[in-house]
Amino acid sequence: MAGTINKVILIGHTGDDVKMHYFDDTNCIGRFPLATNEEYTTKEGERISNTDWHTIVVRNKAAEICEKYLKKGDKIYIEGKIRGRKWTDANGIERYTTEIICNDFTFLTPKQNSGETNQASSPTQQANTPKPLPTPTNTPTSTQKEEEDDLPF
Repeated sequence: MAGTINKVILIGHTGDDVKMHYFDDTNCIGRFPLATNEEYTTKEGERISNTDWHTIVVRNKAAEICEKYLKKGDKIYIEGKIRGRKWTDANGIERYTTEIICNDFTFLTPKQNSGETNQASSPTQQANTPKPLPTPTNTPTSTQKEEEDDLPF
């Protein structure tokens, strides 16, 4: 293979609300923790559960959307890439962190179950929410009766 790939796909629950950092009038970054769980049973029948925590980074308009609609405990689908970062803290100690730079996301928690009290829904949720089917009337029309009679079973 000539190239390389850096792609991460996660589905998990947020551990906190989005924390925003603004740089100027047009640029901002949002960060939030995401928990993914793995459960399995050992040979002895013991049930083991592991939780991994990931730091998710979203930028600009995506960060503002996440800040507005994403609350602690919400389920979300994330696509992005993994990135390591190094910095020096206030005490002069070099620190390292690994973050997921989010390129795409989909909210998976239904709006009525979210921590959001506002009735407005996000554009992503509007596109993915199925429309309710119309309820049939109790009095069938003549066309409906003919269609029912044509059924082979």
